[in-house]
Amino acid sequence: MNKKIKRIRRYRKLRKNLQKFSLLRFVVFRSLRHIYAQIICSTTAFVHVSASTVEKDFQKELLYSGNKLAARFIGILIATRALKKGIKKVSFDRSGFRYHGRIKMLADSARNTGLIF
Repeated sequence: MNKKIKRIRRYRKLRKNLQKFSLLRFVVFRSLRHIYAQIICSTTAFVHVSASTVEKDFQKELLYSGNKLAARFIGILIATRALKKGIKKVSFDRSGFRYHGRIKMLADSARNTGLIF
């Protein structure tokens, strides 16, 4: 089994468990160069808040977008945007990625800013 199939299997299992809670989902996707984060309603698939390293605000702040520093910045950015909209409690959907490195840094910085997982 290759990496992509393993990630998809983890993602399906995680998504099935998150449907039970019917909270807003804090979805994360990472590629080699960028990291994307969204807060989505589970039932209607409406995107409430989003942040990514391809935004112009981010590109002014940091030079490289594929490291832990960029993930930390995106975590803080999405948490502040969510708190402005009144969103405090979410469930963390890591899209099958393992909880280490950039994913962990993004989650920890969002928690420290005020989001509750």
